[in-house]
Amino acid sequence: MTDGIPCLWMRGGTSKGAYFLASDLPADPATRDAVLLRIMGSPDPRQIDGIGGADPLTSKVAILSPATRPDADVDYLFLQVFVDQALVSDAQGCGNILAGVGPAAIERGLMPAKDGETPVRIHMRNTGEVAVARVQTPGGRVSYAGDTSIDGVPGTAAAIPLMFQSIAGSMCGALLPTGRAVDVIDDVACTLIDNGMPIVVMRAGDFGLTGQECRDEIEAMAEVKARIEAIRLKAGPMMNLGDVSAASVPKMTLVSGPIRGGAISTRSFIPHRVHASVGVFAAVSVATACLLPESPAAGLAVVPPDGRFAVEHPTGSAEVFLDIAPDGTVRGAGTIRTARKLMDGQVFPVSA
Repeated sequence: MTDGIPCLWMRGGTSKGAYFLASDLPADPATRDAVLLRIMGSPDPRQIDGIGGADPLTSKVAILSPATRPDADVDYLFLQVFVDQALVSDAQGCGNILAGVGPAAIERGLMPAKDGETPVRIHMRNTGEVAVARVQTPGGRVSYAGDTSIDGVPGTAAAIPLMFQSIAGSMCGALLPTGRAVDVIDDVACTLIDNGMPIVVMRAGDFGLTGQECRDEIEAMAEVKARIEAIRLKAGPMMNLGDVSAASVPKMTLVSGPIRGGAISTRSFIPHRVHASVGVFAAVSVATACLLPESPAAGLAVVPPDGRFAVEHPTGSAEVFLDIAPDGTVRGAGTIRTARKLMDGQVFPVSA
């Protein structure tokens, strides 16, 4: 496969990834994954022989295709290409890369643009739900320019509001897969929750941390990381995810009290590296955990009265909003992200 493959290289939220049309990639998943490993340059900690950025946040892929269901405009499959392993995983979605799907679908002609703003209904194939992205399209063309800023990304860009419905139990079958708000694993109180992303919520203090340590500090704590991984391996079967030793879920999330006026502070693992920020769906799941009185998050959170949660992370905060029913249940969730087209061209999986 020496010919180039059409590729959009885009920033979506606080991640970067390669956006492809499914028709431009091999149909066989194993062959496709081998091609993507070559494109990204994995396995190699530097990804020196590919376009990956030597970090899980910049080694991501979105595959787009025409919608296969009547309530959607486009199908979106997210793939995490591991940096230092020959592994490509579809075991999770990605709300940051999702931010670029609407613009990419219009750029690639999968749907027409309206003059002003174009809503794009996105079937998230990893979990089966539909998200709606609202893309700025003045004059019928995608515009990435705007005055919206998100923490973790310098400058400003056009806002892309994202709304999600029916995401509870997206991968685990239920919001609380064990039926409990708290489970104790290795003497640590944990909330095993899935509201768009399976995560395990734990107090940072239970690991001797303040929860305000920087990413590099926690990366250097081998004993803490080993304890967290041991809990993750036990939590996987409890969350109906089976053996997660080679999986990218559940995400492990340490929580502490907010210090910058937000609702809760987080340090998230993806799953072995410390996240530079926090994933969109992980932030939604954390915010939801703040509403469960028994959860480790609830005792630390400052719950906003309007449902708009600023989830603090190492480089700022991510705002998510929850649609809370009168009985306290979460009906839906949303966030505002930005995206930017960085490169449109061809990528070569092998030397020509």
